[in-house]
Amino acid sequence: MEAGLLNSGAMARPGQLIKSQYETLAGFRYALRRFMRFSEEAAQSVGVTAQQYQALLAIKGFPARDRVTVGELAERLQLRHHSAVGLVDRLVTEKLVVRVPSTKDHRQVLIEVTSRGENVVQKIASVHRQQLKRIGPEIRELLEQLGRSEE
Repeated sequence: MEAGLLNSGAMARPGQLIKSQYETLAGFRYALRRFMRFSEEAAQSVGVTAQQYQALLAIKGFPARDRVTVGELAERLQLRHHSAVGLVDRLVTEKLVVRVPSTKDHRQVLIEVTSRGENVVQKIASVHRQQLKRIGPEIRELLEQLGRSEE
Protein backbone atom coordinates (compact mmCIF):
# COMPACT_ATOMS: atom_id res chain seq x y z
CA MET A 1 0.00 0.00 0.00
CA GLU A 2 2.75 2.47 0.96
CA ALA A 3 4.62 1.89 -2.32
CA GLY A 4 1.41 2.67 -4.21
CA LEU A 5 1.03 5.94 -2.33
CA LEU A 6 4.59 6.98 -3.15
CA ASN A 7 4.06 6.24 -6.82
CA SER A 8 0.90 8.32 -6.89
CA GLY A 9 2.76 11.42 -5.65
CA ALA A 10 1.71 11.31 -1.98
CA MET A 11 3.99 12.81 0.65
CA ALA A 12 7.13 10.81 1.33
CA ARG A 13 8.96 10.41 4.59
CA PRO A 14 11.81 12.87 5.18
CA GLY A 15 14.68 12.09 2.84
CA GLN A 16 12.55 9.84 0.64
CA LEU A 17 11.68 10.96 -2.87
CA ILE A 18 8.26 10.88 -4.46
CA LYS A 19 7.48 9.87 -8.05
CA SER A 20 7.43 13.42 -9.43
CA GLN A 21 10.88 14.08 -7.96
CA TYR A 22 12.25 10.97 -9.64
CA GLU A 23 10.67 12.10 -12.91
CA THR A 24 12.27 15.55 -12.62
CA LEU A 25 15.68 14.08 -11.79
CA ALA A 26 15.40 11.63 -14.68
CA GLY A 27 14.38 14.45 -17.03
CA PHE A 28 17.34 16.53 -15.91
CA ARG A 29 19.73 13.57 -16.40
CA TYR A 30 18.25 12.96 -19.86
CA ALA A 31 18.73 16.62 -20.86
CA LEU A 32 22.34 16.53 -19.66
CA ARG A 33 23.04 13.32 -21.55
CA ARG A 34 21.53 14.74 -24.74
CA PHE A 35 23.82 17.76 -24.38
CA MET A 36 26.84 15.53 -23.76
CA ARG A 37 26.01 13.50 -26.86
CA PHE A 38 25.72 16.73 -28.84
CA SER A 39 29.12 17.75 -27.45
CA GLU A 40 30.74 14.45 -28.39
CA GLU A 41 29.42 14.73 -31.95
CA ALA A 42 30.48 18.39 -32.25
CA ALA A 43 34.02 17.47 -31.22
CA GLN A 44 34.16 14.54 -33.63
CA SER A 45 32.96 16.76 -36.46
CA VAL A 46 36.20 18.79 -36.24
CA GLY A 47 38.44 15.78 -35.72
CA VAL A 48 39.00 15.68 -31.96
CA THR A 49 37.62 13.58 -29.15
CA ALA A 50 35.20 14.95 -26.58
CA GLN A 51 37.92 14.67 -23.94
CA GLN A 52 40.37 16.63 -26.09
CA TYR A 53 37.77 19.37 -26.50
CA GLN A 54 37.09 19.40 -22.76
CA ALA A 55 40.82 19.80 -22.12
CA LEU A 56 41.14 22.66 -24.61
CA LEU A 57 38.10 24.35 -23.07
CA ALA A 58 39.46 23.86 -19.55
CA ILE A 59 42.72 25.55 -20.54
CA LYS A 60 41.04 28.42 -22.42
CA GLY A 61 38.50 28.88 -19.65
CA PHE A 62 40.91 28.67 -16.72
CA PRO A 63 40.40 31.67 -14.43
CA ALA A 64 42.84 34.56 -15.01
CA ARG A 65 45.32 32.49 -17.09
CA ASP A 66 45.64 30.88 -20.51
CA ARG A 67 48.07 28.23 -19.27
CA VAL A 68 47.58 25.43 -16.76
CA THR A 69 49.67 22.83 -15.03
CA VAL A 70 48.92 19.19 -15.66
CA GLY A 71 47.64 18.97 -12.08
CA GLU A 72 45.22 21.84 -12.65
CA LEU A 73 44.01 20.25 -15.87
CA ALA A 74 43.56 16.91 -14.11
CA GLU A 75 41.47 18.61 -11.43
CA ARG A 76 39.31 20.48 -13.96
CA LEU A 77 38.65 17.28 -15.90
CA GLN A 78 38.41 15.13 -12.77
CA LEU A 79 41.15 12.81 -14.04
CA ARG A 80 44.04 11.13 -12.33
CA HIS A 81 47.35 12.89 -12.93
CA HIS A 82 48.76 10.15 -15.15
CA SER A 83 45.60 10.15 -17.29
CA ALA A 84 45.95 13.93 -17.76
CA VAL A 85 49.59 13.44 -18.80
CA GLY A 86 48.49 10.94 -21.47
CA LEU A 87 45.80 13.34 -22.68
CA VAL A 88 48.32 16.18 -22.90
CA ASP A 89 50.71 13.89 -24.81
CA ARG A 90 47.96 13.23 -27.38
CA LEU A 91 47.12 16.95 -27.61
CA VAL A 92 50.80 17.77 -28.19
CA THR A 93 51.01 15.09 -30.90
CA GLU A 94 47.99 16.67 -32.61
CA LYS A 95 49.64 20.13 -32.26
CA LEU A 96 46.66 21.40 -30.24
CA VAL A 97 48.76 22.36 -27.20
CA VAL A 98 52.39 22.91 -26.30
CA ARG A 99 54.30 22.43 -23.09
CA VAL A 100 55.94 25.62 -21.85
CA PRO A 101 58.46 25.71 -18.98
CA SER A 102 57.31 27.89 -16.09
CA THR A 103 59.32 31.06 -15.61
CA LYS A 104 58.51 31.04 -11.88
CA ASP A 105 59.27 27.40 -11.07
CA HIS A 106 61.63 25.60 -13.44
CA ARG A 107 60.35 22.23 -12.19
CA GLN A 108 56.89 23.06 -13.46
CA VAL A 109 55.57 22.76 -17.02
CA LEU A 110 52.55 24.69 -18.23
CA ILE A 111 50.15 23.62 -20.96
CA GLU A 112 49.15 26.24 -23.53
CA VAL A 113 46.74 26.04 -26.47
CA THR A 114 48.34 26.49 -29.92
CA SER A 115 46.78 28.52 -32.72
CA ARG A 116 45.51 25.25 -34.22
CA GLY A 117 43.98 24.37 -30.84
CA GLU A 118 42.47 27.86 -30.64
CA ASN A 119 40.71 27.30 -33.96
CA VAL A 120 39.37 23.93 -32.86
CA VAL A 121 38.10 25.09 -29.46
CA GLN A 122 36.55 28.22 -31.01
CA LYS A 123 34.57 26.20 -33.56
CA ILE A 124 33.26 23.73 -31.01
CA ALA A 125 32.58 26.30 -28.27
CA SER A 126 30.60 28.41 -30.70
CA VAL A 127 28.17 25.60 -31.54
CA HIS A 128 27.97 24.70 -27.84
CA ARG A 129 26.83 28.23 -26.99
CA GLN A 130 24.13 28.01 -29.65
CA GLN A 131 22.96 24.63 -28.33
CA LEU A 132 22.90 25.89 -24.73
CA LYS A 133 20.77 28.84 -25.81
CA ARG A 134 18.31 26.36 -27.37
CA ILE A 135 18.13 23.96 -24.43
CA GLY A 136 18.63 26.52 -21.66
CA PRO A 137 14.92 27.07 -20.98
CA GLU A 138 14.33 23.31 -20.61
CA ILE A 139 17.26 22.95 -18.19
CA ARG A 140 16.15 26.04 -16.26
CA GLU A 141 12.63 24.64 -15.88
CA LEU A 142 13.94 21.30 -14.61
CA LEU A 143 16.17 23.07 -12.07
CA GLU A 144 13.21 25.16 -10.91
CA GLN A 145 11.15 21.98 -10.52
CA LEU A 146 13.94 20.44 -8.44
CA GLY A 147 14.00 23.55 -6.27
CA ARG A 148 10.22 23.56 -5.83
CA SER A 149 10.18 19.89 -4.90
CA GLU A 150 12.47 20.63 -1.95
CA GLU A 151 9.91 22.96 -0.36
